[in-house]
Amino acid sequence: METWQKQLQTSITSPGTLTRRFGVDPRPLEEVVAKYPMRVPTYYLGLIKEVGDPIWKQAVPDLLEIQDSVCIYDPLEEENQSPVPNLVHRYPDRVLFLISSECAMYCRFCTRKRKVGGENMRITNETISAGIDYISHHPQIRDVIVSGGDPLLLADEKLDSILTRLRAIPHVQIIRIGTRVPVVLPMRITLNLVRMLRKHHPLFINTHFNHPDEITEQSSKACARLADAGIPLGNQTVLMRDINDDPQVMKLLMQKLLAIRVRPYYIYQADLVQGTDHFRTSVEEGLEVIRALRGHTSGMAVPAFVIDAPGGGGKIPLLPEYLQALGSAVILKNYLGETYSYVNAASKVQKEQIRKVANENG
Repeated sequence: METWQKQLQTSITSPGTLTRRFGVDPRPLEEVVAKYPMRVPTYYLGLIKEVGDPIWKQAVPDLLEIQDSVCIYDPLEEENQSPVPNLVHRYPDRVLFLISSECAMYCRFCTRKRKVGGENMRITNETISAGIDYISHHPQIRDVIVSGGDPLLLADEKLDSILTRLRAIPHVQIIRIGTRVPVVLPMRITLNLVRMLRKHHPLFINTHFNHPDEITEQSSKACARLADAGIPLGNQTVLMRDINDDPQVMKLLMQKLLAIRVRPYYIYQADLVQGTDHFRTSVEEGLEVIRALRGHTSGMAVPAFVIDAPGGGGKIPLLPEYLQALGSAVILKNYLGETYSYVNAASKVQKEQIRKVANENG
């Protein structure tokens, strides 16, 4: 098998290559690529079964990207929540730390589509040092999510250096890495990389499978190497039109993830990212997906369905209405739509009030 570096060198970066492989006219797509760069590793391209299938849609540019007038430039307001460049401090005890400006594949639905792989995202040794300095001077930060771009595109030595500097900060308890490399470039998960990563426990990795066809022998092996090194693996899936909005497709994906020791973590309602409106489903469709999972498969295969709130409000979970009424009797609806009643307990305050009245009455 080719090395991961060779895979990157031979990646498709121009729509012209699509003509030879798939008979597609590349000329209309040149304008798209001029605005939003293209990179598809030959490994991932090989997963495409036909033009327009779920793998194709995630990897290949579409004219709809430059016709989108609904979505916005920075919907999560990451820039406004960045006290130093490339570090987002949204939640009290954790930060998002961007250490790489490139990805193995430029996914067409990317939440940082506005800058990843382009001139708008500049990451240098200076910005990385500024981020580490900020973290070290804010003792409330106990959890650092390392992202980008894709951190695993950095050389082992550089990534090791960054993780070592983070691990040296006494109040940093947990380091998480967000990466799509096990999905799109699984040969990057080398034995040397895994040996390096295991030095930095407790370390967690969240990856990003969106469709069952992405779980292959190679990607399964990559995940197995990480899991065997004691690294817990989670998965964040984006709900997307004609890719995984079929409840049965999503259920199969979640079940296959567990089989390769990857815990389903989030299903994201698609962000309001400029150039991605054609991927968005309705929230109601997302709730139908959750209904098709809960009770119909293992609870471990049911991730949280969330909206990352526009304006920097953070992740907000969405659930079908299982709780029908709340009082002395709790009225519940199960996954089959059947109604049940649960006798509620008195709250601590209510119990104190009852005790107080009883004492006063002798």
